[in-house]
Amino acid sequence: MALTPGTRLGPFEILDRLGAGGMGEVYRARDSKLGREVAVKVIPVAFAGDPDRLRRFQLEARAAGALNHPNILAIHELGTHDGAPFVVSELLEGETLRERLKKGSLPPRKAAEIAAQIARGLSAAHEKGIIHRDLKPENLFITKDGRAKILDFGLAKLTRPEEGPGGLTSLVPTEKSIPMESDTETNALVGAAHDRAS
Repeated sequence: MALTPGTRLGPFEILDRLGAGGMGEVYRARDSKLGREVAVKVIPVAFAGDPDRLRRFQLEARAAGALNHPNILAIHELGTHDGAPFVVSELLEGETLRERLKKGSLPPRKAAEIAAQIARGLSAAHEKGIIHRDLKPENLFITKDGRAKILDFGLAKLTRPEEGPGGLTSLVPTEKSIPMESDTETNALVGAAHDRAS
Protein backbone atom coordinates (compact mmCIF):
# COMPACT_ATOMS: atom_id res chain seq x y z
CA MET A 1 0.00 0.00 0.00
CA ALA A 2 1.64 3.23 -1.14
CA LEU A 3 1.41 6.14 1.26
CA THR A 4 1.65 9.77 0.18
CA PRO A 5 3.41 12.55 2.09
CA GLY A 6 1.09 13.97 4.70
CA THR A 7 -0.66 10.64 5.42
CA ARG A 8 -1.01 10.11 9.15
CA LEU A 9 -0.71 6.82 10.99
CA GLY A 10 -1.72 7.94 14.45
CA PRO A 11 0.98 10.40 15.59
CA PHE A 12 3.24 9.54 12.64
CA GLU A 13 3.13 11.77 9.55
CA ILE A 14 4.61 10.31 6.36
CA LEU A 15 7.30 12.56 4.85
CA ASP A 16 8.67 10.51 1.96
CA ARG A 17 9.28 6.99 0.69
CA LEU A 18 12.69 5.44 1.36
CA GLY A 19 12.41 2.09 -0.39
CA ALA A 20 10.50 -1.14 -0.94
CA GLY A 21 11.21 -4.84 -0.68
CA GLY A 22 9.58 -8.23 -0.45
CA MET A 23 7.91 -7.49 2.88
CA GLY A 24 6.66 -3.99 2.26
CA GLU A 25 7.53 -0.33 1.87
CA VAL A 26 9.57 1.90 4.14
CA TYR A 27 8.90 5.59 4.74
CA ARG A 28 10.51 8.45 6.57
CA ALA A 29 7.95 9.89 9.00
CA ARG A 30 7.69 12.48 11.74
CA ASP A 31 6.60 11.50 15.23
CA SER A 32 4.42 14.45 16.27
CA LYS A 33 4.38 13.38 19.91
CA LEU A 34 8.14 13.39 20.41
CA GLY A 35 9.20 15.66 17.55
CA ARG A 36 11.60 13.21 15.91
CA GLU A 37 11.95 11.49 12.56
CA VAL A 38 11.36 7.74 12.44
CA ALA A 39 11.13 4.96 9.88
CA VAL A 40 7.76 3.33 9.20
CA LYS A 41 7.59 -0.03 7.47
CA VAL A 42 4.16 -1.01 6.09
CA ILE A 43 3.47 -4.51 4.83
CA PRO A 44 0.95 -5.06 2.01
CA VAL A 45 -2.72 -5.53 2.94
CA ALA A 46 -2.59 -8.86 1.08
CA PHE A 47 -0.03 -10.10 3.59
CA ALA A 48 -2.33 -9.09 6.44
CA GLY A 49 -4.81 -11.65 5.11
CA ASP A 50 -2.19 -14.38 5.39
CA PRO A 51 -2.09 -15.40 9.06
CA ASP A 52 1.38 -16.96 8.74
CA ARG A 53 2.98 -13.88 7.14
CA LEU A 54 1.24 -11.57 9.58
CA ARG A 55 2.40 -13.68 12.52
CA ARG A 56 5.98 -13.65 11.25
CA PHE A 57 5.94 -9.89 10.77
CA GLN A 58 4.57 -9.32 14.28
CA LEU A 59 6.97 -11.77 15.89
CA GLU A 60 9.96 -10.18 14.17
CA ALA A 61 8.92 -6.75 15.43
CA ARG A 62 8.33 -8.10 18.93
CA ALA A 63 11.63 -9.96 19.01
CA ALA A 64 13.54 -6.82 18.06
CA GLY A 65 11.30 -4.68 20.28
CA ALA A 66 12.17 -6.81 23.29
CA LEU A 67 15.78 -5.69 22.95
CA ASN A 68 17.13 -2.38 24.17
CA HIS A 69 20.75 -1.95 23.14
CA PRO A 70 22.68 0.75 21.24
CA ASN A 71 23.85 -1.83 18.68
CA ILE A 72 20.37 -3.17 17.87
CA LEU A 73 17.74 -1.33 15.82
CA ALA A 74 15.22 0.23 18.22
CA ILE A 75 11.56 -0.59 17.59
CA HIS A 76 9.09 2.05 18.82
CA GLU A 77 5.63 0.83 17.88
CA LEU A 78 3.57 -1.80 16.06
CA GLY A 79 0.15 -0.95 14.61
CA THR A 80 -2.19 -1.11 11.61
CA HIS A 81 -3.37 1.44 9.04
CA ASP A 82 -6.35 0.67 6.79
CA GLY A 83 -5.84 -3.02 7.49
CA ALA A 84 -2.10 -2.96 6.74
CA PRO A 85 0.27 -3.71 9.64
CA PHE A 86 3.18 -1.34 10.19
CA VAL A 87 6.16 -1.09 12.49
CA VAL A 88 7.87 2.12 13.59
CA SER A 89 11.59 2.12 14.31
CA GLU A 90 14.42 4.55 14.77
CA LEU A 91 15.54 6.13 11.51
CA LEU A 92 19.09 5.12 10.65
CA GLU A 93 21.30 7.21 8.39
CA GLY A 94 24.37 5.63 6.90
CA GLU A 95 24.80 2.39 4.96
CA THR A 96 24.75 -1.35 5.35
CA LEU A 97 28.04 -3.12 5.92
CA ARG A 98 27.59 -4.69 2.46
CA GLU A 99 27.43 -1.22 0.85
CA ARG A 100 30.45 -0.09 2.84
CA LEU A 101 32.49 -3.13 1.78
CA LYS A 102 31.75 -2.42 -1.88
CA LYS A 103 33.93 0.67 -1.46
CA GLY A 104 36.88 -1.42 -0.29
CA SER A 105 38.09 -3.25 2.78
CA LEU A 106 37.85 -1.70 6.21
CA PRO A 107 41.00 -0.63 8.07
CA PRO A 108 41.86 -3.35 10.65
CA ARG A 109 41.16 -1.08 13.61
CA LYS A 110 37.74 -0.06 12.24
CA ALA A 111 36.86 -3.67 11.41
CA ALA A 112 37.72 -4.73 14.97
CA GLU A 113 35.63 -1.88 16.39
CA ILE A 114 32.60 -2.85 14.29
CA ALA A 115 33.03 -6.53 15.21
CA ALA A 116 33.15 -5.65 18.92
CA GLN A 117 29.95 -3.59 18.64
CA ILE A 118 28.16 -6.41 16.83
CA ALA A 119 29.35 -8.88 19.47
CA ARG A 120 27.96 -6.64 22.23
CA GLY A 121 24.60 -6.41 20.46
CA LEU A 122 24.43 -10.17 19.95
CA SER A 123 25.39 -10.75 23.58
CA ALA A 124 22.48 -8.54 24.69
CA ALA A 125 20.11 -10.50 22.43
CA HIS A 126 21.42 -13.83 23.76
CA GLU A 127 20.86 -12.65 27.33
CA LYS A 128 17.19 -12.25 26.37
CA GLY A 129 17.17 -15.72 24.84
CA ILE A 130 17.08 -14.43 21.24
CA ILE A 131 19.46 -15.83 18.61
CA HIS A 132 19.61 -13.85 15.35
CA ARG A 133 20.58 -16.72 12.94
CA ASP A 134 20.88 -14.51 9.83
CA LEU A 135 23.94 -12.32 10.37
CA LYS A 136 25.34 -11.05 7.09
CA PRO A 137 26.60 -7.69 5.81
CA GLU A 138 23.11 -6.78 4.54
CA ASN A 139 21.72 -7.10 8.08
CA LEU A 140 24.41 -4.97 9.69
CA PHE A 141 24.17 -1.20 9.42
CA ILE A 142 26.90 1.39 9.99
CA THR A 143 25.53 4.78 10.98
CA LYS A 144 27.12 8.05 9.92
CA ASP A 145 28.71 8.36 13.36
CA GLY A 146 30.28 4.90 13.04
CA ARG A 147 27.92 2.89 15.22
CA ALA A 148 27.08 -0.68 14.18
CA LYS A 149 23.41 -1.71 14.31
CA ILE A 150 22.02 -5.22 13.97
CA LEU A 151 18.91 -5.36 11.76
CA ASP A 152 16.35 -7.96 10.71
CA PHE A 153 15.50 -10.43 13.44
CA GLY A 154 13.28 -12.24 10.92
CA LEU A 155 15.00 -15.60 11.38
CA ALA A 156 15.50 -15.19 15.10
CA LYS A 157 15.10 -18.15 17.39
CA LEU A 158 13.98 -17.81 20.98
CA THR A 159 15.81 -20.17 23.30
CA ARG A 160 13.56 -19.35 26.24
CA PRO A 161 10.19 -17.63 26.64
CA GLU A 162 10.07 -13.98 27.61
CA GLU A 163 7.50 -13.24 30.28
CA GLY A 164 5.22 -10.28 29.91
CA PRO A 165 2.69 -8.76 32.32
CA GLY A 166 1.04 -11.33 34.54
CA GLY A 167 3.68 -13.93 33.69
CA LEU A 168 2.36 -14.43 30.16
CA THR A 169 4.83 -15.26 27.41
CA SER A 170 5.10 -12.14 25.28
CA LEU A 171 6.80 -13.56 22.20
CA VAL A 172 6.66 -17.25 21.33
CA PRO A 173 7.07 -20.56 23.19
CA THR A 174 10.51 -21.94 23.99
CA GLU A 175 12.54 -23.20 21.02
CA LYS A 176 10.09 -21.70 18.51
CA SER A 177 11.61 -20.31 15.34
CA ILE A 178 10.49 -17.04 13.80
CA PRO A 179 11.09 -17.40 10.04
CA MET A 180 10.67 -14.30 7.90
CA GLU A 181 11.43 -13.01 4.47
CA SER A 182 14.29 -10.54 4.28
CA ASP A 183 14.07 -7.06 2.80
CA THR A 184 17.68 -6.80 1.72
CA GLU A 185 16.74 -5.02 -1.52
CA THR A 186 15.86 -1.87 0.39
CA ASN A 187 18.42 -1.75 3.20
CA ALA A 188 15.31 -0.97 5.21
CA LEU A 189 14.75 -4.01 7.36
CA VAL A 190 11.99 -3.78 9.91
CA GLY A 191 11.76 -0.08 9.39
CA ALA A 192 15.43 0.84 9.26
CA ALA A 193 16.45 2.88 6.29
CA HIS A 194 19.34 5.08 5.43
CA ASP A 195 19.18 8.47 3.85
CA ARG A 196 19.86 7.72 0.21
CA ALA A 197 20.30 11.40 -0.48
CA SER A 198 23.42 11.52 1.68
